[in-house]
Amino acid sequence: MQKHYQLFLLSLAVFLLMTGDGMVLALLPKVVITLTNSSASVWHLAAAYALAQVLSQLPVGMLADRWGSKPFILLGYILSIIAGLLFYFSNNVHLILFGRVLQGIGEAPLLSLAPALLSVRYFANKGKAIGIYNAAIYLGLTLGPFLRVMLLKDWSDHQVFLLYAVFCFISALIISYSMKPHRNSQRTDGEMVTIRGCLTLMKDPHIAAVLWGITLYGAGFGLFMTVIPAFLLTVKGYSQSSINIFFSVFYVAISLAQLTIGYLSDRLGRQLFMVTGMLIAAAGIAASVYFHSFALTLILCFSSFGLGAYYLASMAFLNEKVPAGFKGAISGIYYLFWGIGMFWGPMLLSGYIQDSSYQSGFQMFSAILILQVILLLMTRSTTAGFNSFN
Repeated sequence: MQKHYQLFLLSLAVFLLMTGDGMVLALLPKVVITLTNSSASVWHLAAAYALAQVLSQLPVGMLADRWGSKPFILLGYILSIIAGLLFYFSNNVHLILFGRVLQGIGEAPLLSLAPALLSVRYFANKGKAIGIYNAAIYLGLTLGPFLRVMLLKDWSDHQVFLLYAVFCFISALIISYSMKPHRNSQRTDGEMVTIRGCLTLMKDPHIAAVLWGITLYGAGFGLFMTVIPAFLLTVKGYSQSSINIFFSVFYVAISLAQLTIGYLSDRLGRQLFMVTGMLIAAAGIAASVYFHSFALTLILCFSSFGLGAYYLASMAFLNEKVPAGFKGAISGIYYLFWGIGMFWGPMLLSGYIQDSSYQSGFQMFSAILILQVILLLMTRSTTAGFNSFN
């Protein structure tokens, strides 16, 4: 048990936060549509969150490599508490979007620094350890909408927002009293993280291709958070309860990908699952417009499994390319590109869909994912490690 103590604590804390987050995320598109009388603004939810991620990820990762991860992880939970309280007290769409900004900043260290810690602590099985942590994230997101439908169906939206803040507070207590301060002791004085070093690392063609894929993963995740729920509500006639179920199924699929792909990629390699993950995601998104009800939900579940496979395999891949003293920085770079995709992807696709149709938009995005597969295959033999750039 002592061997897995750190993994257990980090996973428990993030599971509680994401359980509340799952309830909140399933409500926010409806809240924005109600406040604005339009579905055209729902992409702002993803954009506000992603912009905060873009601006905070790399600085947080670099500072954590120098000063330790615990203060930044704890701050992330505190900012999430504030966001929950802001949702609870507000009926203004601008303040709700500001709450999403706080969530973006707060969840930045939870998404990047914890996997970086685990990749050092469980070096021989980093894919499996990161997969378990990521699975805790998505299992929490899965449980949240389910609890809302099955046990909390009589609760108001504001009560759910307050429960989210309570869950974040409990998680903050777990981190504050149980997580030991961690500062990387394997970095020498000459191995200081710099912006120039990070840019040099990204010059490798295969690493650049993987990062572009992470941008597309972020765009796909943003679509599942905003554009696809709007599609289900306005075109396919889903009820809010059905949207909650959709979110649960979406997170179940990504959770299964984390639990299976982490273990398998430790043994079979990362490239296989990056390629197959993108192909699965492309196929599911392109086919979704032709299905309805339960079949449609299953198709989207299939697609989200593919996104989850790429997510895990690419994260483990990048962590293998840098020494221990740069784990925070590379995780920050990962979520920097993820945030760029989540910011621009839903916005650009939403605008394109307004001018054409959901079918054209989804098929175009699927074609871009297939081009990403080709790029990964073309550059796979060029990969170098961090030390080759020094």
